[in-house]
Amino acid sequence: MSWKQYAQGLRRGLPVGMGYFSVSFGFGALAAANGVKALDAALISATNLTSAGQFAGLTLLLAGTTLWEMILTQLVINSRYALMSLALSQRMGEKIGVLPRLAIAFFNTDEIFALAMANPEPLTVPFLLGLGGLPFVGWTGGTLLGALAGSVLPGAIRTALGVMLYGMFIAIVVPPARKERNVLAAVALALVCSCLFAWVPGLKQVTAGLSIVICTVAAAAVSAWLFPVKEEEAAD
Repeated sequence: MSWKQYAQGLRRGLPVGMGYFSVSFGFGALAAANGVKALDAALISATNLTSAGQFAGLTLLLAGTTLWEMILTQLVINSRYALMSLALSQRMGEKIGVLPRLAIAFFNTDEIFALAMANPEPLTVPFLLGLGGLPFVGWTGGTLLGALAGSVLPGAIRTALGVMLYGMFIAIVVPPARKERNVLAAVALALVCSCLFAWVPGLKQVTAGLSIVICTVAAAAVSAWLFPVKEEEAAD
């Protein structure tokens, strides 16, 4: 194992780890505020490492949805990771075994994928493991500390910490939505679809898990139909 490449990956992943810590602190506080034990919340983060999937999963758990709805929702929300892992595998070479590839796939989040693909040198196992190391520690540690803090802090502060999730999503969605109309259209479609399931009498009976799946697939399908990506753009 090349410790030099591992250390290089650690340096690249440090900013992501710091960002993950702040966001996962909000997840831990939100979980504790809804009766989830601190160690259980940390275990969720340690075995998932997916922000949107975990927040959606927590929402479904609290709503008492079925296991199949949970599985279907997670498949839809996290399906992008399969495509991202395929892209990474094409940069890694053929001599990397199955177990290292599984470990790298586990660490393959949106931010880590972006850093890995931007690396001009060929991707190696030590570099990718180092790249995902600090984000994993930050995400898990932030969840644990957030859950511990959320279990002792006053209710008003716990509620304020729960707003961090919405602030994160706004920070992620608004900048690209202002620049590209296809992103804005996808956000608007998902918002309208979600409002329909929240307010329309007949649709209000649909469970939370199924409504998330329908809104996600519908917004993605309509956006893909209205704003198809040309082959030359995809190649770039």
